[in-house]
Amino acid sequence: MRSDRPTEIVKDLPNKVITIMRYFHADPEQVWRAWTESAFLDLWWAAKPYRAETKLHDFRNGGHWLYAMVGPDDSRIYARADYSDIENGKSFRAVDSFCDENGEAETGFPGMKWYNQFIQDEQGTKVIVEIHFKDEDTLNSIIEMGFQEGFTAAMSNLDLYLKTQFRN
Repeated sequence: MRSDRPTEIVKDLPNKVITIMRYFHADPEQVWRAWTESAFLDLWWAAKPYRAETKLHDFRNGGHWLYAMVGPDDSRIYARADYSDIENGKSFRAVDSFCDENGEAETGFPGMKWYNQFIQDEQGTKVIVEIHFKDEDTLNSIIEMGFQEGFTAAMSNLDLYLKTQFRN
């Protein structure tokens, strides 16, 4: 496995799923912590020039992460991830949705169901993210909003973070 391997994104419109895969030349514990601790999430989650800013983070079954994507003009777009089915170090599920600054869901846009897996191999960690949508229109709306480019950039941010913070 090469540490410079690109992010792979597969859109399955008939099944309303986007699957993202990325290899990281890092220990699974390091990758898990980067995905589950707000101090780390804030360092890589947003595609530049945006940054992530956590308002509340409670990573446990039934807990949630309330955060803002903060623009260069200090504008904020809030989102909330509600956690479930956590298997420590291996996987978790979350329902991610746009919301207001208090975590109240925005009614005009349905949430996305995420299933995140962390798989160790001899050279690092493979992360697989499956995002399930209510319908094709919602999936297409997310793509049109720049999801593919933004999430690819965020995964590259994570790769750089892991390389600089956890030297392998």
